[in-house]
Amino acid sequence: MEFCKVDKADHIMTVTLNRPERLNALHPPANAELGEVFDDYAQDADMWVAIITGAGRGFSAGNDLRYQAEGGKRTPMPRGFGGLTSRFDLEKPVIAAVNGVAMGGGFEIALACDIILASENAIFALPEPKVGLAALAGGLQRLPRQIGSKRALGMILTGRHVPAQEGYDLGFVNAVVPADELMAETRKWAGWILECAPLSIRASKDVVYRSLSMASLQESMEVPYDSVRTLSQSEDFVEGPKAFAEKRPPNWQGR
Repeated sequence: MEFCKVDKADHIMTVTLNRPERLNALHPPANAELGEVFDDYAQDADMWVAIITGAGRGFSAGNDLRYQAEGGKRTPMPRGFGGLTSRFDLEKPVIAAVNGVAMGGGFEIALACDIILASENAIFALPEPKVGLAALAGGLQRLPRQIGSKRALGMILTGRHVPAQEGYDLGFVNAVVPADELMAETRKWAGWILECAPLSIRASKDVVYRSLSMASLQESMEVPYDSVRTLSQSEDFVEGPKAFAEKRPPNWQGR
C-alpha cells in the first residue's frame, strides 16, 4: 500500500491512513487505494472487524486541496471518500479511532463508520463552506441522521471546530479516552464485537441501517432481510445456543 498501512490479525483488519506530511488529507489515488482495501475486507472471510485510524498527529484533514490546487486530476470515487462514504453494502463493522483532526472528508469517513472512538485531543468539523465547498461525501446526510437536524446544522452552517468531549455530548462519538489509550480502547471494543457471532453482527448492522431508511416501523419489522436468513441458516446459529447450554464459550465460524 502506498497511502495507507494495513495489518490483519486475530480477525481484525487495522487500516492506518499514511500521509502524515499532509495530515492524512486524501487525494484521488489514496481514495482509490482505500476503496480496494475495503473491497478486500468485505471479501476476506477471516476478517470480522475493521479499524481505521491515522498516522501522526491526525486522523484525516479531509480532501487534499493542495493536490487539487497543484493541478492534480479529480477522478471518480465509486466507493466514496476513504473508500467508505459511498459504500452501502458493507455488513461487517468498522470502527473509527480518531486520534486528532477529523475535518471535512476526514469527519465524513468517521461518520460512515459504525462506532467512533476519539482521543481527548480529537477535533471534528465540516468546514467546507469556509472554502466555497460543501460536505457532499455524506456529511450533510449522515450528521443530521445521527444527532438531529438542529445540532447538525449548528456545526454545518458555522464550520466550527468541535472537540471530542462535545462530540460525545452531541452523540456522534461513542467514547473519549486519553490519546495514549486510544488504540487499546479501540481493540477492547473490537474484542467485544468478536465475542459475538459474526453473522449476528452483520445481520444486526444490516437491519439497523436498512430500517432507518423506512418510514414505517411495521414495514421495517416485517420486511425480509437476506442477512437474517443467512444467519438463521448458519452453523453459528446452532453453535450459540449449544455453547450456552453446555456452559462454554462459543466457537464462532462466521458461517
